[in-house]
Order: sequence, then structure tokens, then C-alpha cells
Amino acid sequence: MILYQTKYYSTLYISDMFKIVLSLILISASLLVKAQHPPVFDAMTSDSSFIKVSDLDISLVKYSYKPNGVKFLVVHDNEDTGVKAGFDYIRWYGGELIDSQYGGVRDYTFTYMDDPYRIDPNAIYTETGVKTRLKKDAYSSNEVEKLILNAGKQIVDFYNPKATGYFLTLHNNADGGFGISSYLPGYDLSSTADSVFINFEMDGDDLLYVTEPRLFTSLKKANVNVILQSKFAENDGSLSVYAMINHIPYINVEVQHGHLEENLRLIEIAVATLKEHGLIKKDYLPVQKDTLGKATTQ
Repeated sequence: MILYQTKYYSTLYISDMFKIVLSLILISASLLVKAQHPPVFDAMTSDSSFIKVSDLDISLVKYSYKPNGVKFLVVHDNEDTGVKAGFDYIRWYGGELIDSQYGGVRDYTFTYMDDPYRIDPNAIYTETGVKTRLKKDAYSSNEVEKLILNAGKQIVDFYNPKATGYFLTLHNNADGGFGISSYLPGYDLSSTADSVFINFEMDGDDLLYVTEPRLFTSLKKANVNVILQSKFAENDGSLSVYAMINHIPYINVEVQHGHLEENLRLIEIAVATLKEHGLIKKDYLPVQKDTLGKATTQ
């Protein structure tokens, strides 16, 4: 009888320990997933919109602090330097940032009717782009294209460029893999660019990308790496192509992963350019810290 009870309690103990360990693993995994996104600071609010593409769940989280007409959009879930820089800007000046969250990876990856699919979330804003860039099996369902186009529409609607007046996106790249030189004659993306201005004192991976000549001219005067998209650029489904087709001013701040200070500097220049051309209607005084370290306005 004693042996039976001992065995019973040992089994129960092991079972309980297994549950505890499993719970700790799940909690740790959850924290790791959330850790890629910057912590929300005091007084910042958030609201979300949810998108479902077959078995893929996408959360669009809009972080807000002192909304002032400045609004950022991040479409890739593995480009967190841009998110952190956007948060730094909002902390000091106010604004909004929409962050796409779907597992900390670059591409949308999902299955539909047991068939695998993959697409870059910066290729889902035009029908032509989805048809040419969706990676799928030869006999896959066309219903998937409708799901993806609808996801792109939901992202655009949540950002609401008609009310905002522009697109201001944040992207990050890897060291040496992509940069301002990619748009020069003879290189992969040369046909995408109408004009290119290079500041050779800057890292070639840090740049701005625009769709309107007036924005290009202002950023060139600011002496930063900048590319003007060609009106003959291939319809690749990207947000910049969507913006050009729909006559919406577009600026992308593209910075190498880890270049946080430069990312913030280029964000400030991009916002100043939008204000210069009257595209940001509202204004808000920058947030300062008083002697106690509390946020104040001047």
C-alpha cells in the first residue's frame, strides 16, 4: 500500500513538473516573440486590425502618442530597427506607427487546401504584382490571389492614405545585399529608378526612396542618398508602385539593420520634407524632458 502511494505521488509529481516546465517553455517562447517589438512607453496607446490569409494570422498594431499627422507603416515583421527608430521619433515628437506582426519573419508563408504559398508582403498591392510574385504550385487555387489582394487592401485601408495624405514606410536591409548602388546603370534595379543622388559619405545601405520629383529635389538638397522611382517601373505589386498608380506621395526610409541613429535621422529628414510640401497638415511641438526626466512640451 505504501509502495503504491509512493508510486502514485511520484507519477503525480512528475506530471505536475512536466506541466510546469511546458508552461515555462510556452511563456518563454511568447516573450521571445514579443521581444522583437519595442516596449510601449507610458501614455502610448494602441489599437489593432486583424487579417487572416488562410492559416496565416496577421496583426496590424497601430501605436499612437500625441497624433500630429505623422504616420509610419512597417509591412515586414523582421525589420525592427525601423520600428525602434519610429518609436524614438514618436516618443519625442508624437505620431503614429502601424506595425505588421505575423511571426517575426519577412514573407507571408501559409497553406491553402494543403498547398504551400509564400509572398513578400510588399508585393500584394496590385493584381499584377500578386500574379507574378506569388510563389505557388502549378495547380494552386486562384482563390489565394483574392485573399492576398484583400490583405493588401486591408493594410492600405488601415493606414488610410486618403486621410493621411501620403505613405511613409520604414524598411531595413542587410549589410551589402541591397543599397543605393543597386539602382545605378548596369545593376539589378536600374530600370526602377528615374534619378539617383548619392552622398558618398553615407553608408550605401542607408537611403530614401520616393515617387515624386518634388520630394526627390528636397531630399537631394538635404544631401542624403535618395532614389526617384521611374514612372516606367515594373508593376511588382509594391506599395510604391501602388502609390504612384494612385497619385499618393510616397517616401520610404530604408536603412541597414542596426543603424538606429541614422534611421532616426533620415526619418526626421523625411518628415521635414513632407511638411515642406504641405503633406503633413497638423503640427505638434516636440516633447522635451524636464529636470525630473518627465516628458513635457515646449
